[in-house]
Amino acid sequence: MVQRVAIIGAGVSGLASIKCCLDEGLQPTCFERSDDIGGLWKFSETMKSARISVYRSVITNTSKEMCCFSDFPFPENFPNYLHHSRLLDYFRMYAEHFDLLKYIHFKTTVHSIRKCPDFSASGQWEIVTEVNGKQKSSIFDAVMVCTGHYTEPHLPLDSFPGIRDRFKGQYLHSWEYKDSDDFKGKRILVVGTGNSGGDIAVELSRVAAQVFLSTRSGTWVMSRVSNQGFPLDMVFTTRFVNCLEWLLPSALGSRIKRKKFSTWFNHENYSLLQKKSQELHLIVNDELPSCILCGAVVVKPNVKEFTEASAIFEDGTVTDNIDVVVFATGFTVSFPFLEESVHNVCKSKTSLYKYVFPPQLEKPTLAVLGFIQLTGSIMVGTELQARWVTRVFKGSNKLPQVSRMMTDVSKEKELLMKRGFSRDYNNIRSSFIVYMDEIASCIGVKPNVLLLFLTDPKLALEVFFGPCTSYQYRLVGPGKWGGARNAILTQWQRVLTPLRTRVVNDSPNQSSALGWFTLLGLPAFLGTIFLIFKYSPPLWFPGVSLNGDISFWARDFMKGGL
Repeated sequence: MVQRVAIIGAGVSGLASIKCCLDEGLQPTCFERSDDIGGLWKFSETMKSARISVYRSVITNTSKEMCCFSDFPFPENFPNYLHHSRLLDYFRMYAEHFDLLKYIHFKTTVHSIRKCPDFSASGQWEIVTEVNGKQKSSIFDAVMVCTGHYTEPHLPLDSFPGIRDRFKGQYLHSWEYKDSDDFKGKRILVVGTGNSGGDIAVELSRVAAQVFLSTRSGTWVMSRVSNQGFPLDMVFTTRFVNCLEWLLPSALGSRIKRKKFSTWFNHENYSLLQKKSQELHLIVNDELPSCILCGAVVVKPNVKEFTEASAIFEDGTVTDNIDVVVFATGFTVSFPFLEESVHNVCKSKTSLYKYVFPPQLEKPTLAVLGFIQLTGSIMVGTELQARWVTRVFKGSNKLPQVSRMMTDVSKEKELLMKRGFSRDYNNIRSSFIVYMDEIASCIGVKPNVLLLFLTDPKLALEVFFGPCTSYQYRLVGPGKWGGARNAILTQWQRVLTPLRTRVVNDSPNQSSALGWFTLLGLPAFLGTIFLIFKYSPPLWFPGVSLNGDISFWARDFMKGGL
């Protein structure tokens, strides 16, 4: 049985892994090369030690209820979307509450992780670390790689002729950007319309003479503020919406999503529209449309080449007098400390079983955590991964045979190729609820919603129609938490607490009869939805935006009396 577990990195994944090891009776040792916890969420004024960190103004794109650890809710008074400093405060509270810091070796660099000579029998690993210039070799029974998805900046300069040898201005990657102080009065081109590109373009537009935002394929922009002011992800990330998406034909589902995304503003008019043939790419930005409307940000197509002070775009237009180019072109994943045979498998997440385990190892004693992008919070996803991994290490859960895992990996790649992904698998976003349920099933902690409707209707309504928060995976099975039910039933209260900072007249209470009507009519309601979508799905499209409006209505409807 595995006893000693090495954990590489003390960011989100690392902290969750330490805690999960302790829950399963394992002995964790975490190696962190910096002097603090938090990983990229630990802001740094400089780029010391080439450590990736957030810029000064970063606010989370997922709300607190959707990104908290499953047995440790955020304090009620914390805002719904968090500045990075508040998120780091939460990590410190988590580490202190579960007494995790004593297992972390700070300022320790991992140089190599190699199989022991008897690995096929023992499954052990030799890890070489360095502290203050002195190296040390240790043997561990298992390894959890928690270095995250953002390890090396992706700077594709070869795709932009002239940037190296002709352009006279400054260029930098978004990870080098800290704040707007050094960019006042300049003409700036931001390349890339991911979340970082959008955020940086907006922030620079407040001080720059002009900001241009170059996009290769367009993007869909959504606000953090959704129906009636509730957090976007809490309205959309529900089992009810997920069920509707499963029932709908993919083409119709895509049409409905595009219609919903366009309710805020017309993306075509703002030069951000994606082609219908492309996989939907979504960013969260509350201010970008306003900046474009005011002319502070001008959207441009992909850059063809650079001259001494100009950018020539693929549509033939030219923008002159460019002072700075910011490449918001993402990151690549690297595990330089892993031995070559393992590294070659781990460098692509689709080569890993469930994006976690290298399937070809003789012993399943190494796992990669957080190497995934989800449509929801990666914090929640990586914690569930850690719960699964530690139980596999302990022997409580078993992995399939190697041949079956390899078949699963091959099928996943085939599905992605059919969807049009032929190259960069690592940037593919997986469905949050689908992936979470898949891992939860491996552990035995997936909630049985139908059974809940029979045993606890009040909770079932919130689980099905309400947001799919991490607490749902603490209701049953290994790691069951006694506070999970209450956390689910009070999650909307924690949303409203930081908002209701002024006394106002309360609205009249809805009749409890409405709640009973909801409960008694629920089977008929779901059956009707199923029949409508099965036999006449186009009837819903012209006037109803299902992904947000119905789920929100249903949540509001059920809260009337329950």
